Amino acid sequence: MTVQLTVLFVCVHNAGRSQMAAGWLRHLAGDRVRVLSAGSAPADAVNPAAVAAMREVGVDITGQIPRLLEHDTAQAADVIVTMGCGDACPTFPGIRYEDWKLDDPAGLGVEAVRPIRDQIRERVERLIATLPAVT
Repeated sequence: MTVQLTVLFVCVHNAGRSQMAAGWLRHLAGDRVRVLSAGSAPADAVNPAAVAAMREVGVDITGQIPRLLEHDTAQAADVIVTMGCGDACPTFPGIRYEDWKLDDPAGLGVEAVRPIRDQIRERVERLIATLPAVT
């Protein structure tokens, strides 16, 4: 039986950074990791510039929906990566936390989102390298 690690990406609106990070992790790690994302104040839809930037590199996040960060979701995660949600992100003993300082793509065009997308990919690759193989 395979046991997956759960990684939760959290940002304020769950429309840009956390959605791109989740898309990258799904793309790069496959089914080795259960990927979740949420926001402390979710937007109505994923940022179109983030969708377009990810599409350019072959990662489709069009079907994703911003979700509210729920206590139970956070508590069930093995790793929580925060991106600007500040005090709205709960902390629990025994959960690994990372805080990624990244520009917010809200209101930016696709050209300005590309560097953020690429920074997120680099961080996701480093994250994957530190995750234990779980079986």
